Amino acid sequence: MSAQEAQQELLEEFEMFDNWMDRYQYIIDLGKALPDFPEEWKTAEYKIEGCQSQVWIRPEVRDGRIHLDAISDAAIVSGLIALLLRIYNDRTPQEILDTPPDFLNKLGLDKHLSPTRSNGLYAMLERIFTLAKAQ
Repeated sequence: MSAQEAQQELLEEFEMFDNWMDRYQYIIDLGKALPDFPEEWKTAEYKIEGCQSQVWIRPEVRDGRIHLDAISDAAIVSGLIALLLRIYNDRTPQEILDTPPDFLNKLGLDKHLSPTRSNGLYAMLERIFTLAKAQ
């Protein structure tokens, strides 16, 4: 599945929810399913600045694709990470760069997150795109 197809699938999943409380809960549940993130990866090198909560993203290039491991100490932010990983994890740098995060506006996340959460979300996106540009 391409990153664009993953965005479309995500949008369709969110259409099932009638209200934002249910959507928030779904996002939190997605975050709870993130893979383990070892303590030794929680370093300044992987920490994302600009987030209200603690966030770490550890990149690794595997067969020309960028693999991302990530975690946050906040439930909703871990869920946002899960959304980003669903779209951008294990993609080629070019596919990442060719896939703007249109799903954020289409889902309405930009309107339903606090300004500090929004800033953190865009800081995570900036890191992902910076990693792709560096490859």
